[in-house]
Amino acid sequence: MPSSSPSTTAATSSTVRPAREGSGSATTSPHAYDAGLLLLRLALGLTMAAHGSQKLFGWFGGGGIDGTGQFFTMSGYPAGNAMAVVAGLTEVLGGLGLAVGLLTPLAGAAIVGTMVNAIAVTWGGGFFAPKGNEYELLLTAGAAALALTGPGRYAVDRFLPVLKAHRLAYGAAAVVVGLATAGVILLLRK
Repeated sequence: MPSSSPSTTAATSSTVRPAREGSGSATTSPHAYDAGLLLLRLALGLTMAAHGSQKLFGWFGGGGIDGTGQFFTMSGYPAGNAMAVVAGLTEVLGGLGLAVGLLTPLAGAAIVGTMVNAIAVTWGGGFFAPKGNEYELLLTAGAAALALTGPGRYAVDRFLPVLKAHRLAYGAAAVVVGLATAGVILLLRK
C-alpha cells in the first residue's frame, strides 16, 4: 500500500488542515483560514481601489489625472498624466480583483508592482509616517502574500478551472512579473 507524505496529503485535502502542536484539537476548520483571507483581501483590495479612484477620478480628495500626473512628473516619471492613468487603473483593477478574489495572483502582482514604485518615491524619508514608507511596505507585503497563498475558498477564482486549485508557482510567477514590471518603470524614472 503506497503511503502519502504529509505535504502531499495537506496539499490535496481541502477540508482538513493539521492542528497546531499541543492545541488539543485534531483539526482546524478550513473556514477560519478562508474567512481570514477574505478579510485581508477586502481590506487591502478596497483600500487600493480607493487610492486608484483618487488618481483617476479625483474621488476621496484625490488629485485626479491632472493633479496626480503633476505629482508623477515632479517625482521624475516621464509622461506624468499617462503614468497617473496606468497607476490608477492598476490600483483600481488590482484592488477590485483582490477584493472579489478574481485572478488573485495577477491582482496581487499588480499591487506589488505599483507599491514598489510608491516605496521608491517615499524612500529616504525614514520608516515611519509622515514621510516614511511603512504603509507602502505593508500593502506590498499583503498583496504579495495574497498572490502566494491564493484567495481562499470565498473567491471568484474558485469557479475558474485553472485557478480553482491555487498553486504556489502561480503566485510566485505573478510576483516576479510584478517586480520585473516595477523595475522597468523605475528605469524610466529620472
